[in-house]
Amino acid sequence: MNDVLSPPTNTPSATAHGHVVRPRSPSGAHIIAVTSGKGGVGKTFVSANLAAALTRHGLRVLVLDADLGLANLDVVLNLYPKVTLHDVFIGKATLEEAVVTAPGGFHVLLAGSGMVEYSRLTPEVRNQLIHVIDKLAPNYDVVLLDTGAGISDVVLFSVSLAHEVLIVATPEPTSLTDAYAAIKVLATQQKRHNMRLVINQAARPGDGRAITGQLQQVLNRFVNTESGMPLRLIHMGDIPADKAVREAVMRRQLLLQSMPGCAASLAIAQLANRVKGILVPRSD
Repeated sequence: MNDVLSPPTNTPSATAHGHVVRPRSPSGAHIIAVTSGKGGVGKTFVSANLAAALTRHGLRVLVLDADLGLANLDVVLNLYPKVTLHDVFIGKATLEEAVVTAPGGFHVLLAGSGMVEYSRLTPEVRNQLIHVIDKLAPNYDVVLLDTGAGISDVVLFSVSLAHEVLIVATPEPTSLTDAYAAIKVLATQQKRHNMRLVINQAARPGDGRAITGQLQQVLNRFVNTESGMPLRLIHMGDIPADKAVREAVMRRQLLLQSMPGCAASLAIAQLANRVKGILVPRSD
């Protein structure tokens, strides 16, 4: 494990410099970026099921599909939208027309196909994303930004629009190495003091807490020293490896609806409780 968590010598530098992290407004939604260092770790699965779990708490939740190049939230939720974020960007539809209700009762704004041209950060993409969030956020308690994986310009900018960052990783060495790289870039480029980690497909209870502790040690040694600021990595929970997850994904169903009593569903419910605990009450 120590070898896995050793800082990579070729950690890429962020190319999106100077992003200012969105200040918290008591009258708007709490915006949480759900991101990951690499693809294939279950980030969108976590976003969708976390949204369903938060909705059960009576919260108004929106999931924004911010993976503009490789969006698959529609696949996870078995949705076939007539209007997507792409239509909004090109002026063919309004935001109100693009927001739809997912099976779990929360709202989603799907990126849809044809967003490849927006996978590069341009002034237009910046302005469009800011406009979308500013327009929609006041209508919700929580907005989850389901970002792309990695540290591309678009991913980093999307994350900068959030108040909180939830990193999804698995126990595999490649996932942890890439998670470390993402955390390092977010800490140094966005000056974040706190980030949150959830370990998906955990093999044993306690794996995530141990991994978080080891990552924190590496961050203390390298990132904190370089940036001159303390960075706290907060363990938000583990989602155990569970065959029910694969079954739900293959059926394109929310796990919380198809198998609410399985171990992974119970873990997501606990994650939602922890997320609810960090929300700032709205003043309106």
